[in-house]
Amino acid sequence: MSATHVGAPGAVATHHYFDRDVGLMAVKLLPSEYYVTSSDTVLSTVLGSCVAACLHDREAGVAGMNHFMLPDEGEAGAGAPRRDATESMRYGAYAMDVLIRELVRVGARRDRLQAKVFGGGAVLANMTTLNIGDRNADFVLRYLRDERIEVAAQDLRGPHARRVCFLPSTGKAIVRKLRAQTEVQQVQSVEGELLRGLSGLRTAPDSQRTAPLPVARVAPVAAIKGNR
Repeated sequence: MSATHVGAPGAVATHHYFDRDVGLMAVKLLPSEYYVTSSDTVLSTVLGSCVAACLHDREAGVAGMNHFMLPDEGEAGAGAPRRDATESMRYGAYAMDVLIRELVRVGARRDRLQAKVFGGGAVLANMTTLNIGDRNADFVLRYLRDERIEVAAQDLRGPHARRVCFLPSTGKAIVRKLRAQTEVQQVQSVEGELLRGLSGLRTAPDSQRTAPLPVARVAPVAAIKGNR
């Protein structure tokens, strides 16, 4: 089964590719997207200050991932326009609710869900005083604690951007810290522009906008602690 399109139309990740490092088909999540699957499709994303939550019900054989930018819509600022359901996926409170609801809809049970959470890095040099990464990390851990969902592994905060691959068939997560200057700069540029837009500030003209986050190869790869 592939991702469901019920929770937030347009927010389901659609970028499918073959991941040569793990030898499986994969789907790449961009900011404000999510994906739910019962197949062995790898879930992949690139994170700076954003956070991704990977939820897995081993018994039901279903898993999912989201990618959010701010804890809740109140973080966007008074000047930001009102958001529709798809745009609301940018905020953790909505993105987590949607991911859990869609997992339950396809057979998961809340009391069996395990979480692995990643991101929340301090990578936006001109936004360090906002502590966006720390606030995202604090939010996701608090949300999961309140929902009584076990956190089986985490790799949060710190100075690095990350590429995360989650394997639903096993629940294993693979994380690579991005240290190459070109990779880091692209993450900074994309996230910075998106966050300025959420704050109601004028974004850069089209000619200055960067391409979507790249599908970087994972070499070498390091399995995150807490994998089961």
